[in-house]
Amino acid sequence: MAELKEMYKKIVKDNFPDTIKVDMGGQVLIYKKKVWNIFDADEKCDVERGLRYGENPDQPAAMYELINGNIVLGDVRFFDFDGGLASRITETDMLQVGKHPGKTNLTDIDNALNILRFLDRMPACTIMKHNNPCGAAYGSTVAEAFEKAFWCDRIAAFGGAVVFTKTVDVETAKAMVPYYFEVVCAPDFEGGAIDVLKKWKNLRLIQIKEMERLQAYKTKRTIEFKSLMDGGLILQESQPRKIKGREDLKPAETVYKGEVYKIKRAPTEKEYEDMLFGWNVEAGVSSNSVIFVKDGATAAIGTGEQDRVGVVEIAVFKAYTKFMDKEVFKKFGVPYAVFKLEAAKGQRKMEDLIEIEKYTRAQKGGLKGSIAVSDGFFPFRDGVDAAIKEGTTGVIQPGGSERDFEVIEACNESDVTMVFAGQRLFKH
Repeated sequence: MAELKEMYKKIVKDNFPDTIKVDMGGQVLIYKKKVWNIFDADEKCDVERGLRYGENPDQPAAMYELINGNIVLGDVRFFDFDGGLASRITETDMLQVGKHPGKTNLTDIDNALNILRFLDRMPACTIMKHNNPCGAAYGSTVAEAFEKAFWCDRIAAFGGAVVFTKTVDVETAKAMVPYYFEVVCAPDFEGGAIDVLKKWKNLRLIQIKEMERLQAYKTKRTIEFKSLMDGGLILQESQPRKIKGREDLKPAETVYKGEVYKIKRAPTEKEYEDMLFGWNVEAGVSSNSVIFVKDGATAAIGTGEQDRVGVVEIAVFKAYTKFMDKEVFKKFGVPYAVFKLEAAKGQRKMEDLIEIEKYTRAQKGGLKGSIAVSDGFFPFRDGVDAAIKEGTTGVIQPGGSERDFEVIEACNESDVTMVFAGQRLFKH
């Protein structure tokens, strides 16, 4: 057991080259391996090191920063911008190093930025875990954005990476400090906020000032590389941003056997806002996924399932579980699972547990009035039926199924609105 614990503390030496040159038909990209001079408590001096390790402690890894070059493919220009984000973090940006950063810390930050670059309405926050959001939200203040994102899934947020679009102030730091996170990242931190968060000595506090220009990355494209097990590569252009506003969302409509099927009710202004918010968050969720959003915050996130109705059911199950946990934790200061166990042993009032479970069912796990967001079309109406059963009032999905007519009928039967985005958001 001691050996297992120790493996998470080590820093794995890598054998990757200092530079990489990629030549694509004469267009050359130059990458430099990222290393930092970070104080090592055991060595009692600064030590030059790259990533802590890869996805697991027995996987050496390296991160590279693009330092020169550009590629033009057709009318798309890749890397045609100044400044950098996760790959350009320096020692100065690490306001507190905490544990030496590893691959998952930096890729969590990167995918958070991939979501946040589209959330430009007000302060926004997303909490990442295993490269997926477990909560994302707008807020009138930075602290409110954190609270809304955090309470979507307090359980999953444990040990996550919290990323903000605005400066972390003392109020936000005080809201975060009772809970354990691996990373907190923002464009800036108030001095007092840093003092509060340093309660956690292993917490990585990372400042990325270039996040102030995050909106400039909305339309920027990259090339995505995937290595195959036989050494082959698949390259693809990153997905263009098609949905920019409500005018890009089309009321659901299809033709089946010569008959036109249309959605009867148009979205309200609030529903449009949540649809756009949800679509932007969904772009950063691993497929096959369905998420629920409400009032500019995620209410439940279902990820990585193989069937569409299954992922809706998982998201619903999570919504109920997390909602009960939130109610118990706020009222009694312990997780729902602990409270339930103690109630069974007679250490807590069973009536309190019954009341919270009853309230959760009445609120349908916080899903009443929510928007269901799907990264792919619904092949059958069962997925939408499962969402409608929980009080969803609107759906946004790509459209394009042969049974779109069924899904439209399901929505019309319950006065639920639905729009087609005309774009699939698979992310693997």
